[in-house]
Amino acid sequence: MSRSPGPAGAAATLDVSPQARVAAQARVAAQVRSALEAVFEAVEETRADTAALLAQVAGLGRRPATVDLAGLRPGLHLRLARQELVSGVGFVAAPGLLGDVPTWLEWWQTGADGALRPLLLDLDPRQSAYSDYTHWDWFALPRDTGRRAVAGPYVDYLCSEEYSLTLSAPVQVEGRFAGVAAADVYLRHFETAVMPLLQRLPGPAHLVNARGRVAASADPAHLAGSLTKGPDFAAVLTQARPEHFDGLHLMPCDGVPLVLVMAER
Repeated sequence: MSRSPGPAGAAATLDVSPQARVAAQARVAAQVRSALEAVFEAVEETRADTAALLAQVAGLGRRPATVDLAGLRPGLHLRLARQELVSGVGFVAAPGLLGDVPTWLEWWQTGADGALRPLLLDLDPRQSAYSDYTHWDWFALPRDTGRRAVAGPYVDYLCSEEYSLTLSAPVQVEGRFAGVAAADVYLRHFETAVMPLLQRLPGPAHLVNARGRVAASADPAHLAGSLTKGPDFAAVLTQARPEHFDGLHLMPCDGVPLVLVMAER
């Protein structure tokens, strides 16, 4: 077995069989899934708590209000304390869901000093650029597909001004979309978790979300935050099986909405 030189920081290219390359890619995809599944557990717990709370309020014959969402806080605080990768977590209401405000984020995050703090935003559409969050991928993808999503990386001006990923899932009550449960992960923490995995692969590799946005990369030709064009990554995730595209091998990450992309040679 020989190792060819490559750019600093890039995955070394190993002279191995195609079967061994695919097997290595499948192992790394499974490990990426394990790294993110704990975050999705926090999202799922928030989704379940929110759906139950909203159903309880609906059973009282009235619309929910911001004061009702305060009931989510003990669970949100627990998830922030328990999950190391999670920097923020909460519920983002669909416009018109609540009776007392047009839009709302029941969102809590960990500050630089480790203290838990609520996100306090001015959501007045007359003066705030943040009042319409429905176009952001972390909201739009779960709303439009009915499935959980990974959005970013992007500079999270809404919450932390950090380069981040947001993992989200739709919240439904009586079959109607009510908003999303979501959790933020700082990109630097995600890269710490997955870069050693990518660098073990026998070729340059990177992770993309359903829209082709690069979430992490050990390939200098595909930087984090850039777009990988060509393949239909959403279809790869829906079909949940590996695909080939123009010299690339695309491996879905076992149920987590990321695709591991590696050159076939």
